[in-house]
Amino acid sequence: MASAPLLDPATHAERWVADYCARAPDGDVLAGSRDPAWSAVLEELASAAGDDLSHARDRIQRQAVDIGTGFRVIGEAEERPWPLSPVPLMIAEHEWAGIERGAIQRACLLETILDDLYGPGRVVANGLVPAALVTGSPFFLRPMTRVEPPGGRHLHFVAFDLGRGPDGEWRVLADHLRAPTGAGYALENRLALARTLGSLQDRLNIKRHAPFFAAFRDGLAALCRRADPRIGLMTPGRWNPSYAEQAHLARYLGYLLVEGADLAALEDKLYVRTIAGLKRVDALWRRVDPRLLDPLAFDSHSQIGVPGLIDAYAAGNVVLSNAPGAGLLEAPAWAAFLPRLSVRLTGEELAMPNIATWWCGQQDARAQVERELPRLFVASAFGAAPLGLADGRGIAGSELDPSGGAALLADLDRRPQDYIGQEIVRLSTMPVVIGERLEPRPFTLRVFAARGPDGSWTVLPGGFARIGEHPDPRAAVMGEGSWSADVCIHGQEQVAPVSLLPRSDSLQVRRNPGTLPSRVADNFFWLGRYLERGEALLAVLRVMLGNSIDADGGAALSPETVSRLAQMVVGAGAAPSPASLRRSELLQLARTAMESPDWQSVATINRHARRIGEGSRDRLSADMIRLLDAPFPTHRGLIDRAGSLQRRYAALAGLSAEHMSRTAAWRFLDLGRRVERAIALTRATQAFGMAGGTLDDLSTLLDLGNSQISYRQRYLTGIARVPVVDLVALDPGNPRSIAFQVEAAAAHLAALPVLTDDGMAEPQQAEGIALTALLSTTNANTLDHRGLGEIDRRLSVLSDAIARRYFLHGAEPLRASGLTLA
Repeated sequence: MASAPLLDPATHAERWVADYCARAPDGDVLAGSRDPAWSAVLEELASAAGDDLSHARDRIQRQAVDIGTGFRVIGEAEERPWPLSPVPLMIAEHEWAGIERGAIQRACLLETILDDLYGPGRVVANGLVPAALVTGSPFFLRPMTRVEPPGGRHLHFVAFDLGRGPDGEWRVLADHLRAPTGAGYALENRLALARTLGSLQDRLNIKRHAPFFAAFRDGLAALCRRADPRIGLMTPGRWNPSYAEQAHLARYLGYLLVEGADLAALEDKLYVRTIAGLKRVDALWRRVDPRLLDPLAFDSHSQIGVPGLIDAYAAGNVVLSNAPGAGLLEAPAWAAFLPRLSVRLTGEELAMPNIATWWCGQQDARAQVERELPRLFVASAFGAAPLGLADGRGIAGSELDPSGGAALLADLDRRPQDYIGQEIVRLSTMPVVIGERLEPRPFTLRVFAARGPDGSWTVLPGGFARIGEHPDPRAAVMGEGSWSADVCIHGQEQVAPVSLLPRSDSLQVRRNPGTLPSRVADNFFWLGRYLERGEALLAVLRVMLGNSIDADGGAALSPETVSRLAQMVVGAGAAPSPASLRRSELLQLARTAMESPDWQSVATINRHARRIGEGSRDRLSADMIRLLDAPFPTHRGLIDRAGSLQRRYAALAGLSAEHMSRTAAWRFLDLGRRVERAIALTRATQAFGMAGGTLDDLSTLLDLGNSQISYRQRYLTGIARVPVVDLVALDPGNPRSIAFQVEAAAAHLAALPVLTDDGMAEPQQAEGIALTALLSTTNANTLDHRGLGEIDRRLSVLSDAIARRYFLHGAEPLRASGLTLA
């Protein structure tokens, strides 16, 4: 039977468009458009995925996962993959020009209002807005009144949510001024789309994102007092819903990703705690709620802020983007006053109007909301949940049941200022892949504007679209949406390739990767220790299960050797002591030590490593993050699971050894590995390498030291205690020996920065030198429990010395001797 002829991409695109337009509602961006760009997009999709649209959706989703795009829902421990549609929103250049003009006008208006509200206060004094709208808002920060922001600007980076009506008019749904999110997702959406539809960029002359971010980076730097400023992106931490985006932006812009604990304010200046002392910070692009920025100025309960930060800001020594208090105008109630304020303050109507809004804090507006409640949407005026809204979310008046309506009206009577009424706006739809076909869904658009080096506003050409899960086109009920999409601005003129990467003909060379905060050094040190600890525990379990990977197969280990292995597992806190050495008991011991969440099992250790990896996205490769995030193996047999984990540990070790630059971060990762491996080998030698040890004991020690092959290549006459101990403990040429680990650790410590210039070894360096000398002068024939116990103790002392020197905590280290301020 002859197969059906293959269709070319243009034919597929025509069929998809015809099928879609037959079902799309009025005002749909594709069905109601004559823009040929949509046909080009669908032809590119057909070229990439054939006639299977679901394949295109899966393909772009895999690209988003590979990039590391994710988000976290508050209350959930695990990140979710970023939901990305393969169909971008296409906007022609001439239509975008209107959006751009409206965004710039709005940003200028908001800056003007903020400058007055935190300054002379004429807007309130002249009756343009009620005083309660300002002072009654939880976003109003009274300590910031009369504080002149460095550079004289409150706003540096803003975002606006827009809705497009069926008639094609764009309207503003919300303003984002405190810590606007989403720009990083727009970047990642564009990267994933480019990898999926590679030729779309040149085919349609799509505007690039890089010039916008370059302008923002240069604009923030221009506000700083120093010519070569150090700028950080301040994050609340890895549990923040958009932490993955923040890490991506920090890496892309070359900013330090810092938390409050990394920073210290001293003498009206801001510093970051680094392994080389305190280093000056000139600006912060903050993602922390402004009320939590400084416990001395705002919320005294804040655990993520920096005491004294606002004093440094008021002194003009650090720029904060955006200024604390800028979120005052985010409150939905302000939408009721912005149209009038625009005319009074700028002499112009808003180029992009708001949704019609009534603040119930005014008597006439409240009466109108009560009168027209069935056809309005009622929501919180300032973001906080009022008592009249059951779950804190806004609701359409037509959807209120009698009891809900009564409760709302009762609370509206008690506290009318807590409520707003808004018209219900219907949104345009755009195509999204659902199942194996295109379906129309409502969407909103988030656009971003930033100040350039000359202080003028520039708008990111695109942004990102959020697509609703259900066909209901009402903006008020769409929520956050279920999908995102790239937004492509296309035109007639060819777009020059612009990148934040250095020019190909640049002569500037930089081998120093920059500042390493103490917290990051701490994380990398413990990442190395956890990975090595998990691998060492796994090695014990594999030997105990009779799965030595290097020794010859043969008879089972003696009960005495198995008992020592079991006690090593118990001593590591990985499992409770077994009742006996019967096979069933040993299997249960191994199962607990492998996967129990209630013990320091391999699974628990991996979870610790994974959390560190999640908090180090800006410094680890995507491959390493994927390995750390990989789910725990679910093979049927324990030995198969152990083998899978062993291969994963080997892959992680290979990536760190062969793919990481030899930076200070890599040194701390390897330093943690060396210290942990030395401790594990020391304890294994104590258990299996002492006088009176059996052949099973010595063979087990070689297995745990991964030295079976090395031993057999050197000694052909069989296993003897002294040669085994020398190889595993004292041979500096064996990369798995204790001596090798200590020498490597000492070399790392010698290469790391010091705080003084007197040429004397710091305490951690002195410990490394002393431990190296101890091992190099020890003889395997005389090495006993006492000697190994001293080595174990000195390794713990070394670890503590590293922590005291490099991992600064609390305020005391700010006054520590030798901490220079640079």
